[in-house]
Amino acid sequence: MPTFKLTLAYDGTDFGGWQWQPNSRTVQAELEKAIERITQQKVRCTASGRTDAGVHALGQVVSFQCETGLNCDVLRKGINAELPDDMIVCDLQFAPAEFHAIRDAVRKRYRYVVQDGRLRDIFAREYVWHVRQKLDERLMWEASRALIGTHDFKSYQSTGSMRLTTERTILDLLVERREAELTSRVIIEVEANGFLYNMVRNIVGTLVQIGKGLYPVSFAAEALAACDRRAAGMTAPAQGLFLIGVEYDGYDDPEMSASLRAAHAAANATELANAEMLDE
Repeated sequence: MPTFKLTLAYDGTDFGGWQWQPNSRTVQAELEKAIERITQQKVRCTASGRTDAGVHALGQVVSFQCETGLNCDVLRKGINAELPDDMIVCDLQFAPAEFHAIRDAVRKRYRYVVQDGRLRDIFAREYVWHVRQKLDERLMWEASRALIGTHDFKSYQSTGSMRLTTERTILDLLVERREAELTSRVIIEVEANGFLYNMVRNIVGTLVQIGKGLYPVSFAAEALAACDRRAAGMTAPAQGLFLIGVEYDGYDDPEMSASLRAAHAAANATELANAEMLDE
């Protein structure tokens, strides 16, 4: 039976998360129903990560198996015709039979968007975390340096997901400010070989509290060393988080996959368009 690799974007605002739930609208359920309507087959889709309620994706990768005579382009267009307006299949291709969206992922990149300052952008309220106090992004960047590399991130893992190990490797951690005429945003991007439950949101919450001046720069490193969730900062809300892209060994460029680069470029374009809209 053919195996497919699908890249999906979705607005997580009205979803209860990725995974099937009996009493909630989910991304997995909508996607599987759309594929079934096109192929007349029940399928089970596996995503690279189970995003929570309210979390968005620009480059979620999904694997599934299905018998169909449709080529990938026709299948992609057919699925999109059946999907709701807050989801879209960006790419669909055949994959080796053993391809698995979770198991084969070698790194992922997330973006978190914080809007700071007293003036709130009401049109972006589902896509940013509004913090009324002006943040010092330089302190946040300095604090984040301690998290790069291979560490035990137990302090940055929320309860609710069992993992064999809490050790992960952060390959890149970006903190930068992007200005617009009326609003300002602090962008935090984290790329790692894997993530623990709420790891990015807990890192962001910790850095924001440092940016507010509530804790010293050393707080992020001290929390990391404690290996205790109570030692780190708050969990940032879901709506500011975006899964940018996922890279797979054997499929992608060693530096950064084409799909990851495309999703990253799309995220930057969206951010720029939003800023330009506010400037008008």
